[in-house]
Amino acid sequence: MHLDALAASRLFGCNGMMRGVYSVNLTTMNLLKALATISSLTLVSRILAFARDVLIARIFGAGAATDAFFVAFKLPNLLRRLFAEGAFSQAFVPIFGEYRNRRGHDETKLLVDHVTTMLALILFVVTLIGIAAAPILVYISAPGFAKDVEKFDLTVQLLRITSPYIFFISLVSVAAGILNTYNKFWVPAFAPVLLNICFIGGALWLAPYCDPPIMALAWAVFVAGIVQLAFQVPFLKKIGMLPSVRFNLKDEGMWRVIKQMGPAVFGVSIAQISLIINTIFASFLVAGSVSWLYYADRLMEFPNGLLGVALGTILLPSLSKCHSSNNMAEYSKLLDWGLRLTIMLTLPAALALGMIAVPLLATFFQHGAFAAHDVLMTREALVGYSVGLVGMILVKILAPGFYARQDIKTPVKIGIATLVATQLMNLAFVGWLQHAGLALAIGLGACFNSAVLFHLLRKHGIYQPEPGWAKFFVKVCIALLALGLMLWFGMGTEQSWLADSGWSRILRLAALVAGGVVVYFVALAALGFRPKDFSKRAVS
Repeated sequence: MHLDALAASRLFGCNGMMRGVYSVNLTTMNLLKALATISSLTLVSRILAFARDVLIARIFGAGAATDAFFVAFKLPNLLRRLFAEGAFSQAFVPIFGEYRNRRGHDETKLLVDHVTTMLALILFVVTLIGIAAAPILVYISAPGFAKDVEKFDLTVQLLRITSPYIFFISLVSVAAGILNTYNKFWVPAFAPVLLNICFIGGALWLAPYCDPPIMALAWAVFVAGIVQLAFQVPFLKKIGMLPSVRFNLKDEGMWRVIKQMGPAVFGVSIAQISLIINTIFASFLVAGSVSWLYYADRLMEFPNGLLGVALGTILLPSLSKCHSSNNMAEYSKLLDWGLRLTIMLTLPAALALGMIAVPLLATFFQHGAFAAHDVLMTREALVGYSVGLVGMILVKILAPGFYARQDIKTPVKIGIATLVATQLMNLAFVGWLQHAGLALAIGLGACFNSAVLFHLLRKHGIYQPEPGWAKFFVKVCIALLALGLMLWFGMGTEQSWLADSGWSRILRLAALVAGGVVVYFVALAALGFRPKDFSKRAVS
């Protein structure tokens, strides 16, 4: 079940439990409204992403060609997730916000120019290395492909086409960090829509002209990077922050950003790094394992993007402003607000993904070359991922609690421990759970990561929970019970979904998801939750 924060903002609240906790009278934008805006645009992007994945599944299936493409896209896509979805911002936004608040427009513009120029040079070199060293990168990321020369060579060709995406999408992340700091949240949130449009166009119209057809997807990635960057240029120009080419090795702010960027990427992106390592493991498993993990991950992206990415995006600038003004009471309240929304919206999403995995996968992907066997194999991975969904999203809320304070070392140490723990679980699970064990290790690793982040935020006095958490959690659990019962009795047998026709599946799934949303939020309303109790304004 995919829970949209816009729908949630209309239906939940706490009947006074949190009234007054978040009533900060500031003449700035409402964070709940910003969350709804970003989540709504993310929902559009995710719907298009599903349309694209349905097309890929129908046209290309789940086999050697799709395995090759997903590996080739894994490296640039990792950069997209690390940079475009927040990790670059963790390093850049706090320093950029400090310049904007304390040093004025001219010095802030110089910082933007110097950071962008230096980053572009680094990215250009990285892109060239990616093209030249494609065979080595494929061997490292999917060594199991080496035994199939044709599959290995195809992956190398695809990677050489997709590598420039690293350059373009990383510059897109710079633009996103700037625009988010100026509260122009909708522009970066809309950019991924363009990626999915390019994918759909490539699959529908370019594939018949490519040999092999899978090459069309690689060219779609290349074009999407250019389009996303071009889209944000007019908005940067409007606020006077369109970067110019200026090279200055003595800029202190630029070096602060660069020094923090590497650790920040690693510290908040352990799950994504683990996905790359999982590809190595999966490349040794039966054909289709990489694709099954990919399609399960795509379903996870719905709640992850709608809530985790959106909340992390809007929280970081406000947390940075709180830290800059030494307003630690409001800093803690912002974190508490984000944590309550996460618990309220992520727990039902995790429960639903685990319970109705087959209805979801059969409806979206069981077409053409994607068979019932692929649905059942992907279901195993999705259940494994769903165990850790709450942890995955909590990391995106808790990590900014450190990065807004420009504390890089703490999340990095936690990240290293998480990466080690995840790989130990991979070794323990993959032998008997196969690809599902890899997904489960990612999920449990995310839970470990978020638990340690939370513990240290509390230990260091950065976060102090607001009153009412026990009652809040009990009421959420009661609503979850109602949701679980509704899904259990409403979905029927898994075999009926595998045997059903396309439109019948769609109508059944729509009724099941709509019924689940209604049951959950009606239960919350009956327990006293009200939207206005979660109204929260950004710090000016």
